[in-house]
Amino acid sequence: MVLSADGAVAQARLLLDLREQEAPRLKRIREYLRDDPDRRLSGLPEAAPQELHRMAKFARVNMLRFVVGARVQAMYVDGYRVPRAADDVPAWGAWQRNRLDARQIGVHRAALAYGASYITVLPGDPVPVIRGVSPRSLTAAYGDDDDWPRYALEKRRSGWRFYDDQAVYMLAGADADRLTMVGEPEKHDAGKCPVIRVRETEDLDEEVLGVVEPLMPLQDQINVTTFGLLVAQHYGAFRQRWVIGWLADSEEQKLKASASKFMNFEDPDVKIGEFAQTDLSGYIASREASLKHLATISQTPAHELLGELVNLSADALVAAEAAHRRAVTENQAVVGEAWEQALELAGEMMGTEPAPDAEVRWRDTESRSLAQVADALGKLASQLSIPAAELWEMIPGVSQQQVERWRAAAAEGDAFSQLSSLLEQQAAALPAQTPVPEPPAPAPA
Repeated sequence: MVLSADGAVAQARLLLDLREQEAPRLKRIREYLRDDPDRRLSGLPEAAPQELHRMAKFARVNMLRFVVGARVQAMYVDGYRVPRAADDVPAWGAWQRNRLDARQIGVHRAALAYGASYITVLPGDPVPVIRGVSPRSLTAAYGDDDDWPRYALEKRRSGWRFYDDQAVYMLAGADADRLTMVGEPEKHDAGKCPVIRVRETEDLDEEVLGVVEPLMPLQDQINVTTFGLLVAQHYGAFRQRWVIGWLADSEEQKLKASASKFMNFEDPDVKIGEFAQTDLSGYIASREASLKHLATISQTPAHELLGELVNLSADALVAAEAAHRRAVTENQAVVGEAWEQALELAGEMMGTEPAPDAEVRWRDTESRSLAQVADALGKLASQLSIPAAELWEMIPGVSQQQVERWRAAAAEGDAFSQLSSLLEQQAAALPAQTPVPEPPAPAPA
């Protein structure tokens, strides 16, 4: 039953309360992911010199954004098909029409960073409209069914969009007290609230926090160490000279003496010396240790965080990225279920035959030598008699569209080969024709 205007506004106000409760946590994560963070995250008091505030800003090495990016860049949905089928199911057409090859990146990035993101699926022409939404913009309330929310509220530029299992309601108003419904509800006929939650992982005992929040203390350690390095570098990394028994008459004379390579004083009691420069190696080693700790906990390849990639063989590179691949595989298993849920709902809206056993296919982004892969696939084709076309999808970096073009080109080549063979067979089956004798040459006159 479609809600009345008062009913929709009342439920939306409850979701606004939930939104206010989770907003501080999401905002804090967002600040840690920004390249230009809030000054308050530096930990310096407002009265500190501006010079120190600038150094604190420069000291922030945004590693958490890289940790999230390393996972996201290994997660690309590349197809949606049932087992033992060569073609994608019709619902994959909605994926392509909605340009989700690119938009999936934002969904994955938000899910890994915040612990969850959302996908909305609404009727459209010619295919349903599928969009990803950040948890900073959408709040969902769940009941006993953990797969589908009872209600959801999305913040949009034009106002608010409220979802339930019957319709979509447009609301206006800056806060809960001033919410009003705009226009008439739009029924979606999905039979459920058309909002799908994309989680970073699954945990039956603890709340899923995402990748960023557990790593914030390590990010703070890296920032503090880098700040100490910059302060030591700025104030003590260069040798400073001192003079006892002499005082410059002017600032110009003082600058001249400080820039001079040779200093001469007539007074024999004047003493000249210098302070030792600060050793920065301890700061650098401490920061590298924190980065290695971050790499271990986040399951990010350490050589990527440290920039140390020297003469690694293919096998050594695979071993160095093994933990990262396991983490990505876990994320793909959970995120893939959400995409399957969204595409299944889109297929229902398109009126196509449901395919409950269909599953998304992930692009292979593992770092492997192309020559090594080609050799392995060649052995599979020759020794196990696997058709070569069935192995094309196992080539790293090859998209589903490229595989389809290869199959079409191969099929076209086979058709021409079959036609040529048929013409040759028909020509061979024709009876040999007796050559017609040439007329005799005329007799000479």
